[in-house]
Amino acid sequence: MKVIDSENWAWFLFEHEDHLYLDANCNMSAFGYTYMIQLNDEERYAYKAGGHEYLNQLAHDIHYSVPIAADTRSKYKGRDVSKMFSEMATDAVREWRQAKSVE
Repeated sequence: MKVIDSENWAWFLFEHEDHLYLDANCNMSAFGYTYMIQLNDEERYAYKAGGHEYLNQLAHDIHYSVPIAADTRSKYKGRDVSKMFSEMATDAVREWRQAKSVE
């Protein structure tokens, strides 16, 4: 897994085994959490067309849809893969930050 792009305090985009994953930084009241989704075909296409700005909007949409709320109607509910990839994502961010500090 490797970091492809990021927006400070908002999201990371990862690539792993030919798939893209957006890890959005969210909160619900005072509770902060991350919510990572694998980009589906429609989202991948939109990312290719809109780049970084599209990911800003997607992370915003995830955050404001509150996919972890019990009564949510979020279209992202049930797509969270954070637990499956948290360790790899943490390692990827660490490596990415180390590489940036050397530049």
